[in-house]
Amino acid sequence: MVDTLWLALGGLMLYWLVVTVAQQRGWLPDQVRAQGPITTIHTQYGKVLLDRLSRPKRFWRAWGNFGVGVSLVVIAGMFGMVLYSGIVAVSNPQPTAVNEPQNVLVIPGVNDFLPLSVAPEIVFGLLIGLIVHEGGHGLFCRVGDIDIESMGVALLAIIPMGAFVEPEEKSRLEADRGSQTRMFAAGVTNNFALSILVFVLLFGPVVGSIAVAPGAPVGDVVSGSPAASAGIDRGDRITKVNGQPIANGSDLDETLTETPAQQVSVTVEDSDGNQQTKQVNRELFLTHTAPGVVNANTTTENGTPPHIQSVNGSQVSTRAEFYETLEANPVTTVTTDNGSFELIAGTSISRVNNDSPLADDVPNNAEIIITEINGDRIVTDTDLQQRLSNTSPGQSVSVTAYVNGTERQYNTTLTDGPENHGYLGVGIHRGTGGIVVDDFGVFEYPAQQFLTMLGGGTSLSIRGFLSHSISVLFLPLAGAVGLTSYNFAGFVAPITNFYTVTGPLGFLGGWVFLLANLLFWTGWININLGFFNCVPAYPLDGGHILRTGTEAVVSRLPIENGRVVTRTITTFVGLSMGAGLILMVFGPQLFN
Repeated sequence: MVDTLWLALGGLMLYWLVVTVAQQRGWLPDQVRAQGPITTIHTQYGKVLLDRLSRPKRFWRAWGNFGVGVSLVVIAGMFGMVLYSGIVAVSNPQPTAVNEPQNVLVIPGVNDFLPLSVAPEIVFGLLIGLIVHEGGHGLFCRVGDIDIESMGVALLAIIPMGAFVEPEEKSRLEADRGSQTRMFAAGVTNNFALSILVFVLLFGPVVGSIAVAPGAPVGDVVSGSPAASAGIDRGDRITKVNGQPIANGSDLDETLTETPAQQVSVTVEDSDGNQQTKQVNRELFLTHTAPGVVNANTTTENGTPPHIQSVNGSQVSTRAEFYETLEANPVTTVTTDNGSFELIAGTSISRVNNDSPLADDVPNNAEIIITEINGDRIVTDTDLQQRLSNTSPGQSVSVTAYVNGTERQYNTTLTDGPENHGYLGVGIHRGTGGIVVDDFGVFEYPAQQFLTMLGGGTSLSIRGFLSHSISVLFLPLAGAVGLTSYNFAGFVAPITNFYTVTGPLGFLGGWVFLLANLLFWTGWININLGFFNCVPAYPLDGGHILRTGTEAVVSRLPIENGRVVTRTITTFVGLSMGAGLILMVFGPQLFN
């Protein structure tokens, strides 16, 4: 994405040069003004409409006062969040995809989380957000009897990045402080109000008309895996295995585990609705190893995962065969086409909590692999979870484990934990012995999880609405922040193959996906516009509200030089915010 960023910057510089020449030669109309790569288009149209809309002034003042209260709360929150994020960026710099510089730009194709496939929906949401934001400023100018010099739109080259209302400066300064504050708060209030409206529509009838299609949704395919060799691709939906219907990803995993045959017949439906049956010859390969637990590479020289050739000299082709072999031999030698390594087959422990019954028995930072509970063999993380689910708090159990490679046995009493069964108080690695193996090679796309986060299948209570609204903020970067394994950019191809349209808007067919995307990105853009404009720094609305609010407080204090005090406070807060924002974006790269 860095190459794309430089390409975008080069385009801006070229645009800047062309517009500068045009401005110097007088080729631009009077309504068009340029300053660097920023172009503004000014107009007088709309003033009459704003005058008419502003007539119920008592209502608008009440709405404006409510907006001021909301804005002040958000401003305080933004101040704390930006300062905290800046401090964290310096004290614990962890560069991630989220704080890459190009991801600050709301430009589809440049920002990693805003794909080109949804550029029309993003631009639509941005335009609507700018109209309601600046329309709010204009409306409250007239409510407060502040004259408007001009209105218009601001462009970054040819990309709409802002709208504006220019109050007549003398008229604004003559207005009372309350009118000015309501005018500055009106934009963010309208953005938040619009977000609520579109989210009500999105979480209600629109997402209510979308359901997860039957089958296992393929989010990605492992390069060099049996599935890849058979031609299964991202966006396919696996509907049958050996003629047996597959309901979802868990059903696929269970069916493959219970199927002993090396070759399986798999029916897939692609994003065009075409169904094909493919023959998959299963082979075991490594997908993951826990650092420090086993010494094994998860990639070969050509970038493909290493295939497992044998376990203790016995050839195995499926996970069922692999686990069956390990059950009889806790300590085994696994041979791959990338070398051999020793494996202790059991549940690898990632941590022992301080409240664990084992905390006093095992050394700190020891490598621990549990192989038996009460004499029952433990091979995988699932085995341990199932054994513990059948116990109760206060029950005594015998635990057999390899601690730093040596077999140990502990008699311990399970305690009361967060679940309704005995508590061992340990964190566990996936798979067996610190490794995860597969014999197929697809990653499930979390179709149901995303639909649930958008309100699918749930009632629209106030609490639920707030929960879903928060989810929407993080969905475009859900994979980057660890909420799921994938980011969500909306219902776009080939992801739409994982969903079907039904319910109250079923008559719209595939247009429901477009409607959902428009609402999703309009809400996302507007709520982020509102938050960003509440940053208490000039020239943002939050900076103006901070100034008028500070003036109101200082004017009531028995001090002289109130203007100096106000200027000192606003300057300090503004500089703090500027420094915090810079550290948020560039700190992880500078201090890492």
